[in-house]
Amino acid sequence: MQYRTSGDTQVDLRRIDTHPDFWYPVAWSHDVKSGKTLGVRFSGEPVVLYRGASGRVFALEDRCAHRQVPLRLGKVEGDTLKCGYHGWAYNCAGRCIDVPYLGSDGLPNGVRSYPAHEVDGLVFLFPGDTNLAEARRPGSVGAKSDQRYLTRRLNREVACHYTFMHENLFDMNHQFLHRRQMGMIRARCLGRRLGENWCEVDYTFSRTAGRSSIGESAILNVVEHKRAGGRRDLMTIRTNYPYQRLKFWVDDGDPVLDVWLGYTPLDKEQKTNRTFGHLSVKKPRLAPLLYLAWPFITWFTENIFREDKQIVEQEQAAHDAQGADWNNEIFPAIRDLRGLLARCGATGHAGAMPAE
Repeated sequence: MQYRTSGDTQVDLRRIDTHPDFWYPVAWSHDVKSGKTLGVRFSGEPVVLYRGASGRVFALEDRCAHRQVPLRLGKVEGDTLKCGYHGWAYNCAGRCIDVPYLGSDGLPNGVRSYPAHEVDGLVFLFPGDTNLAEARRPGSVGAKSDQRYLTRRLNREVACHYTFMHENLFDMNHQFLHRRQMGMIRARCLGRRLGENWCEVDYTFSRTAGRSSIGESAILNVVEHKRAGGRRDLMTIRTNYPYQRLKFWVDDGDPVLDVWLGYTPLDKEQKTNRTFGHLSVKKPRLAPLLYLAWPFITWFTENIFREDKQIVEQEQAAHDAQGADWNNEIFPAIRDLRGLLARCGATGHAGAMPAE
């Protein structure tokens, strides 16, 4: 893949589309039931998912080639999907294989098909060059499949460009936003690293006022590490385009927190996204304690994500009102990230417009 660079020209990052030559989560596996259809969207394009008799999930353009009605209103038969209007039948590759009142001769063209892949409870779609799909197929999603962790799903629709999501997670200097949930937390950047299609940043933290909640303490396993003679705080956040991952350590072992996130654009202008993720917490030696604390962890993390959602949607509203990206970014790690997203993204609906 050739990555587009911004050169010396500042670009409006909110007009850079997510690159289609990667796998994007579009649904949870449990929502695509056997013999049923599910309509989803990717960057304004309607897609129908269906699970055939083989158990596999297939993805087709959600428009019948005949009258353009949604195929999600149709019927699954075996691994074939029939339009609910006139019964035109499409195989899993999108080819029209039967028109009931015409027979098998002179069949019309079919519809677009997309590579689909299931892993760790998520259905992924590859909207770009299908020749690249196999080599870029994700093998796992965070720590979801690791039995040493307890995992909850993260799932929300957010009214902002996906780049705001990347910046929000990557920049831990916004802890003031979460002061009601965590007290006053000071983040200190320990270092950063940058590659062609990835970048990382490390943080440590100190609490200057207030105290941790039950949910936060349970995630960090505070009691166990106090007994062990202390703890440290080290967080590494990595954007490995187009995904993000956050890991948090309190000792020299495995991370106590492992978060994986994928952002899928919904509308053509990519001003909304559906965020899919797994939040995994390391089980302590007394694992039942984590299950007891799970409602508090859920409450704590949902409040954090609610505040993040509200603030990034305000960023999008400011961009819409101003008509351009007026971001005055001075934090080096975020400057790294913005350059990466501009380099790896695709020229969007309005191109790479100069920022005012």
